[in-house]
Amino acid sequence: MSAANGPVLTARNLSHSYRGHSTRGGSVLLGHGRDRGRRGLPALDDVSLAIPSGSSIGLVGSSGAGKSTLLRTLLALEKPTAGDVEMDGRPVAPGSASGLRWYRKLVQYVPQNPAGSLDPRMNVADLLTEPLRQLRVDGHHPAMIRRALDRVGLDAAMLRRKPAELSGGQNQRVAIARALVPEPKILLADEPVSGLDIPLRNSVLSLLQELVRRDGLGLLFVSHDLTAVAGLCPHTMVLSAGRIVEQGPTTELFAAPQHPRTRELIESIPRPVRTLETA
Repeated sequence: MSAANGPVLTARNLSHSYRGHSTRGGSVLLGHGRDRGRRGLPALDDVSLAIPSGSSIGLVGSSGAGKSTLLRTLLALEKPTAGDVEMDGRPVAPGSASGLRWYRKLVQYVPQNPAGSLDPRMNVADLLTEPLRQLRVDGHHPAMIRRALDRVGLDAAMLRRKPAELSGGQNQRVAIARALVPEPKILLADEPVSGLDIPLRNSVLSLLQELVRRDGLGLLFVSHDLTAVAGLCPHTMVLSAGRIVEQGPTTELFAAPQHPRTRELIESIPRPVRTLETA
């Protein structure tokens, strides 16, 4: 994992067990998760990771591996049974909206399905203004919104449009712009290219790669799509049954997987994995 100057989001020895129910439903954020809780098994088991600014890290695993619970914990939406989360050495835990404003400004979330996070009644200008108001971000908001749009390759003509008037790829870029507008240091991206066609998928992946390389953002890219991970992330972790069972440089991990679960994931890819060198 490459070193980077800037804030680091760190998780140490995270464990989480649910008491006889699944994590499904209820929340717009990560409401699709089904992290083994229904069977009373741990959703997370001694998970540690660090996401430095300027680095992109892949997290892969099948459904139920614990990805959603890990994201909810990193987002301070879920309190772990054990372990802790820190942002640049400062403890992070669920709490009041006002108490977490400092953290929401630094760490933002990119959803799998923008349709679930973008209010269809609001136009793009209002969608991008909302987090600035909620987080009480200082500065000239119109200029910040234009910068966020520029960073994701959208022009100002989009500001008057509503989600229903945009394509799937444009909505995903709006969702990314909404995460970028408070000027965070870390992005947590949850299956951000799932369901997109190949051209849109590649476009979003290129955008995320540019944000890391050009702007120095830290990125946790959570996906079951190993081809996307291989093209974006120099370092990858494999989550299975709530544990990190293998991790390392992506090219090495995919070329010579050591854990059976990693081998299963790689064997499920219908075409050769493209690495950063061949992408």
